[in-house]
Amino acid sequence: MIRLTIAVVDAGPLIAAANSADPSHRTSVEALARTDLRLVIPALIVAEATYAVGLLLGPRAEAAFLRGLEPFDVEAPEPGDWKRIGELVEHYADLRLGGADASAIVLAERLDARVVITLDRRHFSVVRPAHCEAFELLPA
Repeated sequence: MIRLTIAVVDAGPLIAAANSADPSHRTSVEALARTDLRLVIPALIVAEATYAVGLLLGPRAEAAFLRGLEPFDVEAPEPGDWKRIGELVEHYADLRLGGADASAIVLAERLDARVVITLDRRHFSVVRPAHCEAFELLPA
């Protein structure tokens, strides 16, 4: 049995994958299509990406985006995650981390995931997760 590496997915690559005009479309689609990764999307990231896709591309694209989430694992924060999400938002206030990105970090910590699929190098390269020294960020 092949063991897949868990990768937590941020909103940027999801939005770029839905928008063929986005400069990061191809690299995002490639990262999201990797067969060696088990992609897990935080529910707060789904909300963020859904809003952005609907705003940028309209309701039909938003509906297609939502249907396209079927093969992915989507995880809501567990009750104990909220405290850590709040701690991260407060600790990185100058960075303006925000709850959605903090939820991705907390999910990665809970799942012991070291890979994050993101276009947001600013946040995910600065934040120090509790379970590893730094995240491996994709696409490279």
